Amino acid sequence: MNQIKTVALLALLTGLLVWIGGIIGGQTGMFMGLIMAAVMNLGSWFFSDKIALAAYSAQPVSPAQAPELHKMVDNLSQRAGIPTPAVYVIPTPAVNAFATGRSPQHAAVAVTEGILQLMPADELEAVIAHELSHIMNRDTLTQAVAATIGGAISYLAQMAMWFGAFSSNDENRPNPIALLMLTILAPIAATVVQMAISRTREFAADAGSAELTRNPRALANALQRLEMGARQIPMNSNPAFSPLLIIEPFTGQAFANLFATHPSTEARIQRLLELEQQMR
Repeated sequence: MNQIKTVALLALLTGLLVWIGGIIGGQTGMFMGLIMAAVMNLGSWFFSDKIALAAYSAQPVSPAQAPELHKMVDNLSQRAGIPTPAVYVIPTPAVNAFATGRSPQHAAVAVTEGILQLMPADELEAVIAHELSHIMNRDTLTQAVAATIGGAISYLAQMAMWFGAFSSNDENRPNPIALLMLTILAPIAATVVQMAISRTREFAADAGSAELTRNPRALANALQRLEMGARQIPMNSNPAFSPLLIIEPFTGQAFANLFATHPSTEARIQRLLELEQQMR
């Protein structure tokens, strides 16, 4: 069900991109929108992992530098039936983690120094299992594609405003009110769809972690600890990469549900406890 919902949301994003292209340039604009989506998706497919790791200043660590971490990643990868991803550590006391890469064969897991210091072994294992589930489900690629299309939609919306403002042909000039609405609403709609995709994939990765570890409560406890840590030490990051993280890197009041990159921690914990009951 989660996979079907994700495909539908990605199709909606692509349709929105093509529709805006059509507003700007008719059939030619729609075709250009499709070409832009294809090119940007291809770029995301190849380079999203490098961009995300660089954005957080993640550093690769060898088995000699972090033996326990590597052993945990190796064991869980074997259990999941995927190649062992590269392991990175982010030099920050903030508590968080993420996975990236276009496929299980080209993947990486990154954890912060803070999470290594704070998490008990069973909770850290559950967090890593969550990230490996993202890799198994190719969620990192899905998020990169969604972010790229969303960025293209925002760009085209701005282009539509520019096209309308400087068009010399009064007959072909779009309605200025419609253009203004497009410029404002199209990026908002793209963001709402992106966030919906992100929330769907987080629930699926939580369930994947529970299956890998057979210990849903460990991840539930980890999420509580992560939420507290995010409030105490926010993780400075580019908002574009927030969907990659296991917990949203902000403090204070939660964002409105439509614009949250993650489901509420309470909802995630509730689902994990329900899974625990089912496993029993």
